[in-house]
Amino acid sequence: MPNTFRFFRLAAFAEAVSWTGLLIGMVFKYLVVENEIGVKIFGPIHGALFILYLVSVLLTRPVAGWSVRATLVGLIASIPPFGTLFFERWAVKKAAERTLEPAGV
Repeated sequence: MPNTFRFFRLAAFAEAVSWTGLLIGMVFKYLVVENEIGVKIFGPIHGALFILYLVSVLLTRPVAGWSVRATLVGLIASIPPFGTLFFERWAVKKAAERTLEPAGV
């Protein structure tokens, strides 16, 4: 598996984890203690990992052979919480199918 694809998988996972931290921070900010420290910490982290994920999708596209439609779905998957995990699972499945195809097909 090329390093670009590994980078994409790591970025997808990290973006989802940062979403979790940001959501927990928002729960504490708005529902529990009205303290925004969690949002102040995880907001910038999530923002950076969000951008990193978008870049990883664009870099992985030619390596993975994704269509324009699949690439757009990958980019849009960054918006809902944990969408990157679903797209990453799909991408891994497609990559496995590609490597199992007989030569010349």
